[in-house]
Amino acid sequence: MRSLVRETHLHAGALIYPLFICPGEGIRHEISSMPGVFNLSIDEAVKEAEICASLGLGGLLLFGLPAEKDEQGTGAWMEDGIVQQALRAIKKNRALDSLVTIADVCLCEYTSHGHCGVVARDGEHYEIDNDSSISLIAKTAASLAKAGADIVAPSDMMDGRVEAIREALDASGQEQIPVMSYASKFASAFYGPFREAADSAPQFGDRRSYQMDGANIREAMREIDQDIAEGADMLLMKPAMPYLDVIRAARERYDLPMGAYQVSGEYSMLHAAFQRGWLEPERAMMESLLSIRRAGADFIVTYFAKDAARVLA
Repeated sequence: MRSLVRETHLHAGALIYPLFICPGEGIRHEISSMPGVFNLSIDEAVKEAEICASLGLGGLLLFGLPAEKDEQGTGAWMEDGIVQQALRAIKKNRALDSLVTIADVCLCEYTSHGHCGVVARDGEHYEIDNDSSISLIAKTAASLAKAGADIVAPSDMMDGRVEAIREALDASGQEQIPVMSYASKFASAFYGPFREAADSAPQFGDRRSYQMDGANIREAMREIDQDIAEGADMLLMKPAMPYLDVIRAARERYDLPMGAYQVSGEYSMLHAAFQRGWLEPERAMMESLLSIRRAGADFIVTYFAKDAARVLA
């Protein structure tokens, strides 16, 4: 009877699993701060994708760890970039046709300084060059779409990048590729484990000059308004659990498809409690996901995706 009258439902097809792709072959390196999550070479990533497809997951969100980094993040848009190679390998495997491939669009994993855009320096002073950054971010999005991404997802939070990406996609014949904007990505302490996974920690300063202040919900709505005006087709809210009120406010205001990213810190802190026997793993995992769905997310990016799908089966 409880199931019959339940207001909010989870299903595997609304769960997206992140993959961290690294160079090499046969590599499956566990990330110390994220139990059960791995840096994967392309061959291992394809195997992981096959598991995801068999579990009925909705899709994959791909991040890359390049062999080399530079100030401009060149590896992000190279034709033989690590994520571009992974996308082509996944698309060649017909068993993976049920999975939507989402390519994260940002420079932080590819820059030697770890920032999400181009850094302009003046002695000890530095700042992010917004306009130079968005041209490279747009170039990256077009490259990833050409390699096979079904959706491109800019996470950099530079102003004007959605419009630049839309123009670059259209100019390269990728008019049908949607843009899923991380429209109100907050400067959060909960990204810590991800920065180990993606080797993307800033080498100096922080990202508060271009990521959202966690105190500001009205500003978050303005950021979303701007991205929609520039042509965003979908929204991705990040983080999830510390910002459920923002997800709810966005759901009540916008009709676009909207997801939420249960980020690395959310996953890791729950696992830390599981390991100490402080929380019941299955119940706590499912309750955390249900809270995000109840707040208004249509789909959830989560490192729990495979485990949750097994529970839901």
